[in-house]
Amino acid sequence: MKKTLLAIIGATSLAAVLAGCETEADVVSHNLSKSADSFEVQRRVVFFNGITDKYLLTIEGLCSISEDGKQLEVTCKTEEDRYKKHFLGLSDNVSYFVEQTDAKYEDAYHYKVLFRPEEIIPDIELQLSK
Repeated sequence: MKKTLLAIIGATSLAAVLAGCETEADVVSHNLSKSADSFEVQRRVVFFNGITDKYLLTIEGLCSISEDGKQLEVTCKTEEDRYKKHFLGLSDNVSYFVEQTDAKYEDAYHYKVLFRPEEIIPDIELQLSK
């Protein structure tokens, strides 16, 4: 437990030190990305064929994205504690763009670090014998 707490304090300290080296735009961009990963930012993700210029698919909502080069993962919050995840393959002629559809206030002087307790403390199921 002490090691976990020390790791959290160390990571927070490192983030605070690194925040002093960044520009205002870097901090706001980082905070917007964190907000989007927390399903606080409305986005529109559009997939299109680069040869025919036709839209293939559009996803809109409170969405988080991640890409590994071969596919894009789009996870969207549809309602409280409900999510949908889409895997979309990328190729030499299929690409995408992501648009933030609503403006969101982010403080350029506040660096955002989010800790998810469920990732630090495991979900424990208790089974009692009768």
